[in-house]
Amino acid sequence: MSPTVYDIFSSHGYPTLFLLSFLASTIVPLGSEWLLVAMVAGGYDPVSCVAVATAGNTLGACTTYGIGLFGGPFLIGRILRISDEDRQKAERLYARYGSWSLLLSWVPIVGDPLCLVGGMLRIHFLRFSILVSIGKLARYAIVALIALGI
Repeated sequence: MSPTVYDIFSSHGYPTLFLLSFLASTIVPLGSEWLLVAMVAGGYDPVSCVAVATAGNTLGACTTYGIGLFGGPFLIGRILRISDEDRQKAERLYARYGSWSLLLSWVPIVGDPLCLVGGMLRIHFLRFSILVSIGKLARYAIVALIALGI
């Protein structure tokens, strides 16, 4: 019997969750929630899973922030594949809600552009990282609670 994707990923546990969460908020269009759910359902400590996923996803968002801060059009358009339309949506959120919009950095489609625009607009890094961490933590905590059936 051949191993499943779950077997391959869960055999490395937390490091894999960290890496997948990191990549999911950078240049690779992945989702990390499925592995969090699988690990929690498979008996891993939910608090540790949420902490690892939050850390990975937040550090990935910081990478995207750095690209917004220092990167040019090639990195933004070709590497991150953030379209002008997605960037403009993120800029509209910033115009309306300011840096508080970073609490929505976990939302698919607009989350990565929000982090990118945060760098482009030179949002203070401490404020950026706190708001992004809160948003990411809330998402992963809710996913873990759903996985636990609570």
